[in-house]
Amino acid sequence: MPPAQQRRALGFAACALASALWGCGFFFGEIALSEMNFAHLVLYRFLFAMVPLSPLLITHPPRLNRREWGVLLVASFLGIPLQFLLQFYGLSLTNVSHASLMVGTMPVILAVGAALFAHERMDRTGWIAMAGSTAGAALIALGGHHRGVAGGSSLAGDLVVIASLIIALFWILLNKQLMERHSPIVITAYGVGLGTVMLMIWVPLQYGLPPVAQISAKVWLALAASGLLCTATTTLLWNWGLTQVPASQAGVLLNMEPLLGSLLGVFVLGEHLGPDAWAGGILILSAAVLLTTRSRAGVRERLPIT
Repeated sequence: MPPAQQRRALGFAACALASALWGCGFFFGEIALSEMNFAHLVLYRFLFAMVPLSPLLITHPPRLNRREWGVLLVASFLGIPLQFLLQFYGLSLTNVSHASLMVGTMPVILAVGAALFAHERMDRTGWIAMAGSTAGAALIALGGHHRGVAGGSSLAGDLVVIASLIIALFWILLNKQLMERHSPIVITAYGVGLGTVMLMIWVPLQYGLPPVAQISAKVWLALAASGLLCTATTTLLWNWGLTQVPASQAGVLLNMEPLLGSLLGVFVLGEHLGPDAWAGGILILSAAVLLTTRSRAGVRERLPIT
């Protein structure tokens, strides 16, 4: 395999693995929400994420100019305190199934945003793959949804999750700009670090100090997994993957998240996965194969940072 194709394949693999790990985020978040509010959950998630990222702040010194620091600061604000607080507030209002369905809209949001702001173009095969993947995400979420039961969904929660995804679009595109000139490790470590500092200031002021003594071992484990696996690992993988493939193509792989969420429901929580959900899983995997083997996207021009 030529080096360029090998890097492209590894880029897709990194984005797919990141999306799969992100799929555990709502699962771990639901566990943590049983003993704390959404804001304290997000704060703990990023504090745990900084455990493996902190050494990178020393080993990978940044070489950003003043303009680039401003872009990173804006991206960190949008992507961490604003996006995650909104997203998990939405989760506290709705259920995991509907939250996952809303995440299924992210590939469309990302592809449109990449076309408008990053000047990427998707070919017909890519758009077909994206439509199939999004339809698969909808089938999975709807296949596991039951009305009139405890922990049901709400329109307000669904809309808040969608709002967080629109914000995430600008986080992704701004990071992609920065990674055209700087290492994904630098952008990830310093971006998450800045966002975590913002959370450390805002959350205690607005929601009070987070609980400590009354948290069970089960929730501590969920918080640690959420930070280490679903934040630090995923952000490193995703940012590196974006340096190898167009954001519009990588976006379709985000639908691995509702797929994994459904599998966790079946094998961990003992939920029943109906035929619609199984069909959705097949659509998502088929779309991922189609995208990575047949689709080609290009970039009409780069957006300068300076």
